[in-house]
Amino acid sequence: MKEQNLIRYSIQLAFLKQLLERKLITDREYSLIKQRLMKDYRVVSELSS
Repeated sequence: MKEQNLIRYSIQLAFLKQLLERKLITDREYSLIKQRLMKDYRVVSELSS
């Protein structure tokens, strides 16, 4: 993964986590969006979880 893509993925994942913590999205929505991000950025493992 290119460094720029890794940074973008990390930022989006951080915002997504904030939405979950603030109860603005459900656990299911979080999981679905996270899976989509992983697919879009070709991330194969959840090392940051």
